[in-house]
Amino acid sequence: MGTQWDYQIRVDLDDAFANVARTAPADPSIKPLADILHRHDAELKCQFDAFAGYVAEAEAHGTEHYPLYEWTKATIEDPAKKAKYIKSFTLYVGGDEVYARDKAEALEADLKPLAGGGMITRLSKHDTNPANNPQPPPRST
Repeated sequence: MGTQWDYQIRVDLDDAFANVARTAPADPSIKPLADILHRHDAELKCQFDAFAGYVAEAEAHGTEHYPLYEWTKATIEDPAKKAKYIKSFTLYVGGDEVYARDKAEALEADLKPLAGGGMITRLSKHDTNPANNPQPPPRST
């Protein structure tokens, strides 16, 4: 039997919906998305906000303990990258960043009708297989 990978769903939201999802997740304008997330015990985490949180934590506890600090700080300070990541969200299920394939596929299936309809501009599923994921950039010295 092969290795069982975990999965993660990510979505990019239209600019207006991304702002609402970040600042007012109970707003009625994103109710169709919120209803799906509720059914799957899922929540949106903005990738830009997660990056900014990582940088703040590193700066509070010593950047030498955070191997992606320099890359992450450069990313959040770059206006083009900020524009990209501020509308990009990772979906956590049951509080977990990665989860079983069946959970990911069920969530993905329910989200597909919202993709391309103005709210979700991109929907993707990722696995934890290192061969399918970019490796961290080398640390500057």
